[in-house]
Amino acid sequence: MTVQTVNPKRRFRGKPRGRELDTDELAALRLLIGDEREQPEMRRRDLLIEHLHAIQDSRGHLPLAALRALASYMNLPMAAVYETATFYAHFDVTHDDQQAPPAITLRVCDSLSCQLAGAEALRARLEEGADPAEVRVLRAPCMGRCETAPVVEVGHRHLGHATPESVTAALEAGELHPDSIDWPSLADYRAVGGYTLLADCREGRVSVETLMQEMEKAGLRGLGGAGFPTFRKWHFVRAEPGPRYCVINADEGEPGTFKDRYYLEREPHRFLEGALVSAWAVEAEALYIYLRDEYPGLHRVLREATEELEQAGLVDPGYVVLRRGAGAYICGEESALIESLEGKPGKPRHRPPFVAQKGLFDRPTLVNNVETVYWIPVIHKRGAEWFASQGRHGRKGLRSFSVSGRVRYPGVHLAPAGITLRELVDEYCGGMADGHRLLGYLPGGASGGILPASKSDVPLDFDTLQEHGCFIGSAAIIVLSDQDDLRGVATNLLAFFADESCGQCTPCRVGSEKMLTLLERPEWDAAALDRLSQVMMDASICGLGQAAPNPVLGLLKDFRTELADQNVIVRG
Repeated sequence: MTVQTVNPKRRFRGKPRGRELDTDELAALRLLIGDEREQPEMRRRDLLIEHLHAIQDSRGHLPLAALRALASYMNLPMAAVYETATFYAHFDVTHDDQQAPPAITLRVCDSLSCQLAGAEALRARLEEGADPAEVRVLRAPCMGRCETAPVVEVGHRHLGHATPESVTAALEAGELHPDSIDWPSLADYRAVGGYTLLADCREGRVSVETLMQEMEKAGLRGLGGAGFPTFRKWHFVRAEPGPRYCVINADEGEPGTFKDRYYLEREPHRFLEGALVSAWAVEAEALYIYLRDEYPGLHRVLREATEELEQAGLVDPGYVVLRRGAGAYICGEESALIESLEGKPGKPRHRPPFVAQKGLFDRPTLVNNVETVYWIPVIHKRGAEWFASQGRHGRKGLRSFSVSGRVRYPGVHLAPAGITLRELVDEYCGGMADGHRLLGYLPGGASGGILPASKSDVPLDFDTLQEHGCFIGSAAIIVLSDQDDLRGVATNLLAFFADESCGQCTPCRVGSEKMLTLLERPEWDAAALDRLSQVMMDASICGLGQAAPNPVLGLLKDFRTELADQNVIVRG
């Protein structure tokens, strides 16, 4: 018999790899979000981002020890928790050897509209006057308040037309929370016929087929950017076997876009009725609303409006699920949004399958934009013919244009589809701002391209701008004048795309950074920019990388003379 002996020099690990769990952190977490031993549903993976928000809101940052406790709490690998927490801009992960960030954060919007309004100089002045031990000053992408540029977020309070003086006053007064929003209650909305359509649908007075025919006749299309016919999307989801889900994309992060915020602040119940009708149309098991974190005041509005619906018996408790984004432009892409709803980093999925086939929790999912569903009760009440008859220049319907930049009256302007930029500025915006002459405009936000003043008579609608290398997208109009620096415009837009790329695919991750580098050079190599643009458009997984070159290609095509006048040398 052979006896094996243990090598006395060999060491065995007596505990798992990684840092040791802090039991005090786990106990604190259970007090904060609930005891998972008694509420096992709190361990669902799709709640990860909500739990991260709870810790961040409570402590002002995400200590690594708290992330280890959360990983244990949810029975997830620490790598999965850490990857998700560090993916989103609004989560502040601090390692064991790092100090917590200052108690107060100032976020200065550096989107194009705010840049035109002097955000860079404002940020510099705020940095000069801030005590870094108490206040930190950060750049931030578009906050959806472009009509009041420049914008600064003080804590969670947004200041429009911000100045160093107004920011200082807010800090001294301790005004760090969102302004309250005065919105019509459920009783107010029902007093003008609200939720009649929902009742008619549920009680059989309006059929799905009838409603789909109305949406088709009205020409209602997805107003978040893609412009896909609404009735057809419903049809595709209904054709898939249940259970199904309905998701509302309220993550409008396209620079220059703020129309969804405008409607949610003014008529949240009209939006909710349209969303619930959409969910009814596809027999959805639940309705999820994914709201961008930059709209903290609206989180309270939608939460309270949903509670009103539950108390009135119009929806079952828990049927409407409100979820917070965490600062990621890419989550406006529907499959990235689905990933985020499932508690993961918001990285776009390869398609097919499409989310209408395999979306949330791998089930068929209807994804609609806020403004799209907002119009459903209105169209049914006033008639499909009314909506379709509103267009100009052979187009149909209405468009909510988010207009910012060098106009006298920026804001959301409801205008006929097919209106031209010249007509929109003259009839709705009070003309150009004093002392400014139209140089060009972005018809669809940062990704929609850029057109010169000579093309200000092109109808603004789906399918009218493609021949000019542009698209209307979410109808975010940013107006440029003869006083604006075109190199600064280009580098601002590409810096945004480079920062917001999820990093999943090389053409977008590397291409956007490389294009920004080329634009920052004294001379622009047009041939190199064209080649790089083609690679990004052909090979990127999603619309971010595919659309990022659009403004640069527009400048190279239509602004050679203006670039030369501004001492930008273009070769090739």
